[in-house]
Amino acid sequence: MTKDVVALTQRMPDPWTMLAGLLSGGPDKLVDTAGEGAVVRLCDDEGRPLVSVEAPLLVQVPGEAERLLGATPPPLPYWWTEARATTGVEHAEQLAGTFAARLAALADGTAWPPEAAQSLAVVKTDGVSVASTPATAQPAVDVLTDKVAVVIQDRQVIAMTAWLSDAFRTAAGAELGLQIVTPPGTTLSPAVRDSLSNWPSRWVVRDEQDGYYDGLTGAVLRWQDGMFAPVTAPDATTDDPRTPVAAAYQHFADTGERQLAITFRTVHPADERLVLGGALESLWRELTGEAPAGWGTAEPANLPWSPRQMTDLAYERAPEPTWFVVVGNPDRPGLATVRVSRTKAGVEEHVTLAFGYGADEEPPLEALPRAAELLATRHRLQSMLAQLRKARRDLAVPPCFEGPGVPLAFVLGAEEVHQMPDDRARHTPLPQPPVPLGPKSRPALYYPLPGDPSDLSGWQDFEVLMRHLKGDRTGSTSC
Repeated sequence: MTKDVVALTQRMPDPWTMLAGLLSGGPDKLVDTAGEGAVVRLCDDEGRPLVSVEAPLLVQVPGEAERLLGATPPPLPYWWTEARATTGVEHAEQLAGTFAARLAALADGTAWPPEAAQSLAVVKTDGVSVASTPATAQPAVDVLTDKVAVVIQDRQVIAMTAWLSDAFRTAAGAELGLQIVTPPGTTLSPAVRDSLSNWPSRWVVRDEQDGYYDGLTGAVLRWQDGMFAPVTAPDATTDDPRTPVAAAYQHFADTGERQLAITFRTVHPADERLVLGGALESLWRELTGEAPAGWGTAEPANLPWSPRQMTDLAYERAPEPTWFVVVGNPDRPGLATVRVSRTKAGVEEHVTLAFGYGADEEPPLEALPRAAELLATRHRLQSMLAQLRKARRDLAVPPCFEGPGVPLAFVLGAEEVHQMPDDRARHTPLPQPPVPLGPKSRPALYYPLPGDPSDLSGWQDFEVLMRHLKGDRTGSTSC
């Protein structure tokens, strides 16, 4: 298993400090660089990597170390430096831990996890064995086949780190799935869950009783034909093949915690006056009373909230798409992912957002129509779907069943309403008529739905609405 260690320090590790940490393995270890200098690697005398170290990241956003590591960081701002030990190398985990411990000691900080970074002694690594060349070519990948790249991680929260984000991009570019293997008890960041939707990518959880299972669906898995895939067995009553669900996945306790989840799309003209992130900030302020706390291109989100900086970065990367993660203050858990892409219609923002609420907290459902009107009148909203679901307040995704969300409302943007023929958008089969938003001459439409977390019939109403809007009485639906 590959091990990650993190040093959280008050001072930036300078080159001499980094070198002192890297040479924890003794004088027989050599330093190399990869990723245009963004990754420093500790190698053996044949040039094979033992430990890979990401460039230090200055974190200026509160709550990220607590959310992703369960650790207490130095005062803001602080430096976050990750080291990853290569799979299959004897003593590599100890070597990475020693590096982090020395870095923390020299740059005034702490190392995580504490048990992996206790010793400052030189690690003897004579006679090491290393992982195969294809796996070590990409620091985050542990096993590579012709179907999937497999990442084995043992962290409290699997976050969309720069390493993991790079692994997703590399796998997609090679037309491979990405499968993340974790021990039981690990959770995912929502940013990672949302990136595992394409087959054969999946979250693989080790389990004493069933071996392995999919942390998002519960399907029992086995390694077969070069990847983790569901086990099939004949049904006792019909003899038809079925996939068993792991017992551990079925352990569900209703704590009363809930999440308000919103997805929306906006389309902007591609001109130099465009500033991205305004729709997300407006929605965030309407629902929480404050702006997002920070953003980044990976987790931890390290930069204070700045739509202008986000826009500048997306502009630099255009016409390639840009992905962002946005977080809120710790007292109101909130996380969004934003994908910005250039299309024929203009510049599109696709946003997935969730806020967490405890059993004694009420989600601000009454604010949804106002928030939707802001997006429709000021930010060129194309469509929006709001859901309420029984799920954890801290937004972490556990490897067990959580009830599906139920739709609260669907919103169709003014341009989409205008282009729909025969006044179809205004007259629907739903029991409640849509609520117009914005100017009477060219409104957006807000379609209220039941939104009861204990009643999934709202999805039937949503399906009826989608089919009606598409003019398709038999087709499937999506948003």
